[in-house]
Formats: sequence, C-alpha cells, structure tokens
Amino acid sequence: MTTTTYPMPAQLSPARLHAGLALLRTVIGAIFVAHGAQKLFVYGLAGVTGGFTQMGVPLPEIAGPAVALLEFFGGLALIFGVLTRVVALGLAFTMIGAIMLVHLPAGFFAPNGVEFPLSLLASALTLALVGPGEYPVDGLRARNRQRNAEAIA
Repeated sequence: MTTTTYPMPAQLSPARLHAGLALLRTVIGAIFVAHGAQKLFVYGLAGVTGGFTQMGVPLPEIAGPAVALLEFFGGLALIFGVLTRVVALGLAFTMIGAIMLVHLPAGFFAPNGVEFPLSLLASALTLALVGPGEYPVDGLRARNRQRNAEAIA
C-alpha cells in the first residue's frame, strides 16, 4: 500500500492568526449587527415578537427582543472585540435556537435551511473558543495598561 504524503503548511504566524481572528470578528459582527438592526428598526420589537410567535419560539415576548438586542449590540461588541467570548457564546446559543426551532425542518440549503445559521454558529463558537485575537479594543487596552505599568516600574 502506498501512502501519499502532503507537504505541511507553513507555520501559522501569530500575526496571521490575529489578523484572521480580527477579520472573522468583523465580518460575523457586521452580519449580526445587520440582522439585529433589521429586527429593531425594520420589524420593531412588536413585529419580532409576532414573528417569533408564528415560528413557535418559546416565550416570544422575551426571546424576540432579547435576540434582537443581542444580535445588534453583540455584533457591535464582536466588531470592536469587547467581551468577545461571552458575546460569541450568547450568539451561538441564538443560532442553536434558530436552527432547532426554525431552520431544521427546511433542510440544509438556503434560503430557509440550516446552511447559513450553521455557518454563523460555527463562527461564533470559534470566537468563543479561541477569543478575539490581539487586535480587539479589550486587547489594546490591556497592552496599554501593561506598557504603563512597565513605564512606571
């Protein structure tokens, strides 16, 4: 039996990793901001609650506004890298709910299947597991505090 070997990819540099995480945070954050803004400013909280009621989401009067606010403000938090892991975990739970309660019966493919929310779920879980990288607002503040502490010492 012949075994084919493939060349190992070049070592992933920290700079490329952090740039990739910043790109992921920004794009996923923008998608969530857009969906949250649509819920808040196009449909309104009453419309979102009504839609969640029609889709059979439990406690739609709580879940609808909570999801709208989490998507909008959580998306902004991802873009800026603030509380990334906590926000990403919350957004992952909303995608699990969307998949289980709304998209699963439609199958895999878009526009109504699990394909898109599954991608958002995987992206959010990646950010929850790995964190924001070196370029978020939280990271910049931490580096500034460290520089200030070193300057004082």
